[in-house]
Amino acid sequence: MIQSVDNVALLPAYLAAGTAVLVLLADLLVARRGATVAVFAAGAAATALGAVLVGAAGSRRTFCAGPDCSYLANGRAALVGCLFALLTLGVLALSAPLLRSGQVPPGEYCFLLACSMTGGVVLGAAGDLITLVVALETLTLPLYVLVGLRHRSVAGAEAALTFFVVSVVATAVTLLGAALLYAVTGAVHLSRLGAIFEAEANRPVALGGGDFPTGPALLSLPLTVVAVALIVLGLAFKVAAVPFHAWAPATYDGAPVPVAAYLSTASKLGGVVALLAVTATALPARMTGPLLAAVAVLTMTVGNLVALRQRRMVRLLAWSSVAQAGYIVAPLGALALSSGRSAEAIDTAVAAAVAYTVFFVVLELAAFGAVVALRPAVADGGEIADYRGAARRRPWVGAAFVLALVGLAGLPPGLAGLFAKVTVVRSLLAGGAGWLAVVVALNAVIGLAYYVRVAATLYAPEPAADRAGEAAAAPVVPADPGAPAVPAGAPVPAAEPVRPAWAVVAALALATGVAIVVGFAPQLILDIAAL
Repeated sequence: MIQSVDNVALLPAYLAAGTAVLVLLADLLVARRGATVAVFAAGAAATALGAVLVGAAGSRRTFCAGPDCSYLANGRAALVGCLFALLTLGVLALSAPLLRSGQVPPGEYCFLLACSMTGGVVLGAAGDLITLVVALETLTLPLYVLVGLRHRSVAGAEAALTFFVVSVVATAVTLLGAALLYAVTGAVHLSRLGAIFEAEANRPVALGGGDFPTGPALLSLPLTVVAVALIVLGLAFKVAAVPFHAWAPATYDGAPVPVAAYLSTASKLGGVVALLAVTATALPARMTGPLLAAVAVLTMTVGNLVALRQRRMVRLLAWSSVAQAGYIVAPLGALALSSGRSAEAIDTAVAAAVAYTVFFVVLELAAFGAVVALRPAVADGGEIADYRGAARRRPWVGAAFVLALVGLAGLPPGLAGLFAKVTVVRSLLAGGAGWLAVVVALNAVIGLAYYVRVAATLYAPEPAADRAGEAAAAPVVPADPGAPAVPAGAPVPAAEPVRPAWAVVAALALATGVAIVVGFAPQLILDIAAL
């Protein structure tokens, strides 16, 4: 069989892969940080533009075997590809101080980011299980190295090892499920699997002398149940859903803050896209619905409760992202009920999950951008107490941080987050899962406690007594080997506030601006997600 290749449909993937190759060549031939970064930025921007242009031209299909295709370039694939490219570009901007410090090699850093972006772009258009798993691993594999790329960082090495081991196990579980599913159905294309299971659900089974519309044999096979469960649970690792979440806080906290931002946004986006692809198109809703409902309840509840006890900023954002994963998965929990399995209800649930993911990644990128702007170049996220009064010293950065936090909490004026939660609740009510909508609302109230606590810390005054005590207890350490010693008890000059790089400020401003725009025009995101 000769397959025709639609090169126009593959244009975003070509641009993303070409960016990785050009970055490698620029680093090899020019060996200048500025040239390498410029090539990467131009390639990421071209990838985003290519995804938009291909998506605007209508749906295209390639690598087809009859009616089943492995690559589907449609509106949703364009949205995912554009998001990955822009998120990668934003993370590059947040990485400017880290690259300038010399802690990470710029060539390897940009090349790995470009490779990960390529996997994300292909993932959005995956039409079969093989393409989906390969694209997801292409997205994830470079992150193992990025997490531990800092020189002489023990925490980074430990985080990278944790992430690697857990992710390899998750991939093995997913592949085992896919293999068992192929053994049962003989198909790997998502649309073909969906058609097989739908036909089985509606097929009458001959028993005795007549036909009775009882449970189909394929859906009752233990092998089918195990295959579906393994695929869903393996992909739940990638989303950091409970009980497969333990790797996320340690990995986020040990990675450089810009890499943690990428893990929390682009990596989670990839897991969500893969999970939506298999549950909404390929796998039987009667099996995935109860499992996803349980995962959603556990994820949002555990994430919010554990976040209440966090004292480190990046760990709090990590547990917050775990809870947000529960909100993202929640609309698919409506598939547990028969009223949520109609075509209209499934489309509403998928659109709600995609829209919430878009709102979340924008707000999460803004939150991490504010952390990078308020911390020294090579520092980690630090303690939450270290941010006391930060909004008074940096009013605009503090305001952007608070806007991102209240948006993640679902409070005004963070309208993007407010509409995101409303969208999820509305989809659950439309699918007849009112009890799950109540759980979402209760967890949103729990989440207010730690979001408001951080926001209050940002604007809290610094106690004069604490500053005086710190000055009196300061050791006699000269500023440099040639400087005179400062006696204990002498007044210590106030430290200069951290001046963020212009690229970090630009990325933070852009993410905040996008959050404000989508907050006032949420229907635009919903319309794109429904394509």
